Amino acid sequence: MEKKLELLKKALPGRVYERPAERYLYAYDATPIPIKRELPAAVVFPESAQEVKKLVEVCYEEEIPLFPRGAGTGLTGGAVPTDGRGVVVSFERMTGLTVRPEDGLAVAEPGVITEKLQKEAERYGLFYPPDPSSYKYSTLGGNVAENAGGPRCLKYGTTRDYVLELETVIKEGELLKTGGPVIKDVAGYDLTRLLVGSEGTLGLFTRITVKLIPKPPARLTLLALFDDLASMGKAVTRLLSGGVFPSALEFMDRDAIRAVKQFKPLELPEVEALLLVELDGWPAALKQEALLAEKLLKEEGARVRRASNAKESEELWLARKSLGPALGRIKSGKINEDVVLPRSAIAEALPLFKEVGRKYGLEVVVFGHVGDGNLHVNLLYEKEDPEQERRAEEAVNEVFEIALSFNGSITGEHGVGLTKKAFLGRQLGPEGLALLKGVKRLFDPKNLFNPGKLLD
Repeated sequence: MEKKLELLKKALPGRVYERPAERYLYAYDATPIPIKRELPAAVVFPESAQEVKKLVEVCYEEEIPLFPRGAGTGLTGGAVPTDGRGVVVSFERMTGLTVRPEDGLAVAEPGVITEKLQKEAERYGLFYPPDPSSYKYSTLGGNVAENAGGPRCLKYGTTRDYVLELETVIKEGELLKTGGPVIKDVAGYDLTRLLVGSEGTLGLFTRITVKLIPKPPARLTLLALFDDLASMGKAVTRLLSGGVFPSALEFMDRDAIRAVKQFKPLELPEVEALLLVELDGWPAALKQEALLAEKLLKEEGARVRRASNAKESEELWLARKSLGPALGRIKSGKINEDVVLPRSAIAEALPLFKEVGRKYGLEVVVFGHVGDGNLHVNLLYEKEDPEQERRAEEAVNEVFEIALSFNGSITGEHGVGLTKKAFLGRQLGPEGLALLKGVKRLFDPKNLFNPGKLLD
């Protein structure tokens, strides 16, 4: 291995770090549960597409596994090295960003922080909608690799819907360009959309072109409180079929509300369900849409409060944004799954998730992006108790089974990574899984790009 690293250092002088500190720090991401990981042989910090190309050329020749990494905010072990002979490739130094307002797009390197892209777009009156909860820290490259989502996906779509063009280094250092800086392009198979969400298993992104849209001039937030889950589920359907198209529609159950109230002194009644409804658009149209939304929500038994200004709106959203740290106060361990269901199945599925908690003696808290069916099912346990941790990991299997029983998905945002790959075949079936493995072999015949992730 030492000779191989010398070849890397010769090809990329000053970019290869072998010190124990870097190797240890870059062996982790934000995955909250114990997973198989190895200390990498080195961490590499390329600064240009040409350096990435050189890196892959050497690694493919010497059969060195490559583990790409953005900011390490992933929750399924996607950036974690699983082979001590491999190198972690950190893109944190590749931060070039250009907004082209005349074309309605931005061209970025993979290390650009999502929030930086959003703020730069806003300088031109433009809008980059994807908003994963880690947007202040996560990188665009990581977002593309995971097809990141967020609350605004209901109206605006996921990262995949904004990627127009990718430059990707694949096997043997080949530079592959897919898509283009245009809105319409139907030439051949859509390789760009194939690469989005591939979790670093097909190649390394070096340039990303994303679509920008006009920024909505105004936003408005409604808080709706329900005494039963069924009414909440019906209200979501009424909104979306009754002419209201929220930019975000967020749900919290009673246990989530209670956890937030213990964490922050917020004036929230302990009801069975809470909906946060965010609307955006032109001010005059927004007022009419808000009136219609209030009417529809009240017809389903909701008590509705409207934020009168931006500050009040932020206060209403504070409950949702406080959930992560609030749950950390209840128990020392948390498994946060991101299953997806058809909206019509949510009211029926929620009690089933709670039943899983009772079966395994765990507290289950559910919240999420109810408008697109993406629920975060949180299993809380004490890390110091191995038996609780074991039960939590067993319970996750049943959470996935519930989602699949409603023709849902095992993941809507976090990806498959290490923690969910055993369930991928259950969702896709043997034919689908075989096709994915065939694609992997075509792009990466030596299985050196993020080996062990997504697929065995």
